[in-house]
Amino acid sequence: MIFDYETLKLIWWLLIGVLLIGFAVTDGMDMGVAILLRLVGKTDVERRTVINTIGAHWDGNQVWFITAGGALFAAWPMVYAAAFSGFYFAMMLVLFALFFRPLGFDYRSKIDSPRWRNNWDWGLFAGSFIPALVFGVAFGNLLLGVPYHIDDLLRVSYQGSFFALLNPFAIVVGLVSVLMLVGHAGMWLQLRTDAEVAKRSAQYGQYALMAFIVLFALAGVWVSQIDGYKIVSMGDTQGFANPLGKTVTQAPGAWLDNYTKMPLTMLFPALAFVMAALAIVLSKLQKPAMALIASSLMLAGVILTAGMSMFPFVMPSSNNPNISLTMWDAVSSHMTLNVMFIAAVIFVPLILIYTTWCYVKMWRKVTISEIENNTHGSY
Repeated sequence: MIFDYETLKLIWWLLIGVLLIGFAVTDGMDMGVAILLRLVGKTDVERRTVINTIGAHWDGNQVWFITAGGALFAAWPMVYAAAFSGFYFAMMLVLFALFFRPLGFDYRSKIDSPRWRNNWDWGLFAGSFIPALVFGVAFGNLLLGVPYHIDDLLRVSYQGSFFALLNPFAIVVGLVSVLMLVGHAGMWLQLRTDAEVAKRSAQYGQYALMAFIVLFALAGVWVSQIDGYKIVSMGDTQGFANPLGKTVTQAPGAWLDNYTKMPLTMLFPALAFVMAALAIVLSKLQKPAMALIASSLMLAGVILTAGMSMFPFVMPSSNNPNISLTMWDAVSSHMTLNVMFIAAVIFVPLILIYTTWCYVKMWRKVTISEIENNTHGSY
């Protein structure tokens, strides 16, 4: 054994956070680009220019999404079961929306028909906007608590409905999710395109980041008013992790308790706000590379803020707070976490190195003239 059980639980909480950040920075950027497609591309050749900025990377970027889902299943199987049971229709909606992305990227330009390409443009928009919104809505509902129950045999049963997920707070969080990805994508397109496409991308990216700052602040104030969860007493987690062995209470603003106990964690929301504002300034100063780095750090700040606000909860239960799933009691066995950790130590750095190498080797501005001169080879 490499680490003790409690340390491994914390390590996997951090690793899943890293995977989510990687997903937001890479695949989230692709989603933002597709959302902006019809806004920044006024002609077919401009839209092809936009698509080709991510043409070499979009499928590789989805590795982060797949890996995060696999890690969730392996490290927190009860969370995986509860989430895919409770958010079943939402997840199916995301899945069917995601079908438009590979099909749209690969088939959009195969037929030289305005109607054909226009329909695929809307398909790419839907295939990116819907997942970005639903992911935020899902997290908003986590903060409110999810109506599920766990019986004595540790079987999870969801007792809510799809439309109940679409409450005002969750929709605000969903819009925060969309805006932060669109703002990030705007910085990317400003860096990777030229002429009018780059100008429009910078403009829409800046607008999205401004709206993000407002809604992120609104969501923070809202979180301070809703009933958060906190553990009063914890059962034995040294051996078999049992989510039924603790006592949990709810209190207004409890989601902010961690920031009081650990003041340094206030750097996470500060990072999100400061980096969003800095990205806007750098974009206006025509420094898109620095703006892209700032927007990436903004995404990290948002995800770290979300994780720290809920820590150690992963999926609270609104039906019975005592059965809420936490990183301490909803995990796999000690052996499973150990084996997975060894695999992660080997493969996560390899993924990072390979992804970085791909971006470096394929780095260039995608221009309109390039697309016009390479009609059949480009997306």
